[in-house]
Amino acid sequence: MEVHPPHCYGARHTQTMLLVCLMALSFGMRANLSVGIVAMTDPEASPNPDVPTFVWRDQSVIMSSFYWGYLITHFVAGPLAKNYGPKLFLILTTAIGSLASIALPFVAHFGSWAVIACRVVQGLAQGFIFPSVHCLLSKWVPPLERARLGAFVYTGGPFGSVISMPFSGWISGTWLGWPYAFYIYGAVGLAWTIVWVILGRNSPSDHKGINPQEKEYIEPPPTPWKQILTSLPVWALILVHSGHSWGFTTLLTNIPTFMANVLHFDIKSNGLLSAGPYLALWAWSLVFSSMTDFVITRRYLTTGTARKVANTIGLCGPAAALVALGLLSSSQADITSTILTLLFVAVGINGSAYSGYSVNHMDLSPNHAGTLIGLSNGISNIFSIIGPLLLQFIVTEQDNPMQWAVIFYVASAIYVAVTVIFDIFASGEQQPWNDEPGSKPKPVAVLDSA
Repeated sequence: MEVHPPHCYGARHTQTMLLVCLMALSFGMRANLSVGIVAMTDPEASPNPDVPTFVWRDQSVIMSSFYWGYLITHFVAGPLAKNYGPKLFLILTTAIGSLASIALPFVAHFGSWAVIACRVVQGLAQGFIFPSVHCLLSKWVPPLERARLGAFVYTGGPFGSVISMPFSGWISGTWLGWPYAFYIYGAVGLAWTIVWVILGRNSPSDHKGINPQEKEYIEPPPTPWKQILTSLPVWALILVHSGHSWGFTTLLTNIPTFMANVLHFDIKSNGLLSAGPYLALWAWSLVFSSMTDFVITRRYLTTGTARKVANTIGLCGPAAALVALGLLSSSQADITSTILTLLFVAVGINGSAYSGYSVNHMDLSPNHAGTLIGLSNGISNIFSIIGPLLLQFIVTEQDNPMQWAVIFYVASAIYVAVTVIFDIFASGEQQPWNDEPGSKPKPVAVLDSA
């Protein structure tokens, strides 16, 4: 039985807005080093001679180190959030990640190893975010709003990159210098933590005035690990998530370096232009998510078919753009504008995937969505580590566009391969193991008030 809200704005929207802000902050902290490291190694980035700079030869290792920690905590974060409630974990991990951001400029003086250690700590902390957020969404978001609100929350991450990259580039070029990009993000993260302590809720049953039917939603059934690990739709989801992580992380961590060394943009232009593709992603994902919910609600497409269509557009579109980008790299003409356009297309169309695989965990199992996202995101981030590290071996000359073309071809091939697997084996139907044996499906919880 579905419970409909009497008001247009409910408590689920308050929780959603808090989660959007969290995703924007977490991606902002993750992305600001992509631009920051250019300024950290360039003595001319800031007019202030007192802003420290460093000579590091292991920049790709530094850029991948976040994902070393990020990978580890994903596997435990989902079950912990489901069994003990995600609110506490988000309080602790956001505070820790914010403090690590503030500490990074101080520890940088000890060497690149200290920055790596700081990023690993941030990764360990942020490893709890996706599983916790997915756990919250599975309790707060009704099925017919799943694409819209789910995509709205998750595209808060790329939107955070849109803000973080130009901001980091701008502040790195001022008298304050690159350290303040990390100080400010750390301070904002601590402020969000305080707001979350006051307003955040683990589930509708924690909210005053909630319907008695919604209280049933707080008791999670045991995790059916055997059924999950032998489910073809789950493995299709894991593989497409892994392929997406490879391509997305390769672009996220390396676009500023590509801009600086191949297209020769200065630090301020670099940050703004590097963020542009993620602004396109954010805007397109909001439009496409509404279209996806519309065709599902009107029953023009089944949930599974709609997810596959969204995913195919979101991954094969960027794959084609990346192939074109690689082919144009051999051109001797000035094709800077064309390359920029292709980067915008490669990242922007990727927003369709946020209405595809990204919310498919909740389709398969609302009760175990947090566990599923922890599993898929944890495994996928193995490829978030490998992607940037591969660049260390292939792009030995950072101003060589032909070496960059290899990176683009690899990402494109992976995008296509995982799309085919998802289109064949994925499902949009709730799986039989969602509920305990003999139990009835739980009612969809929708909140009554803010």
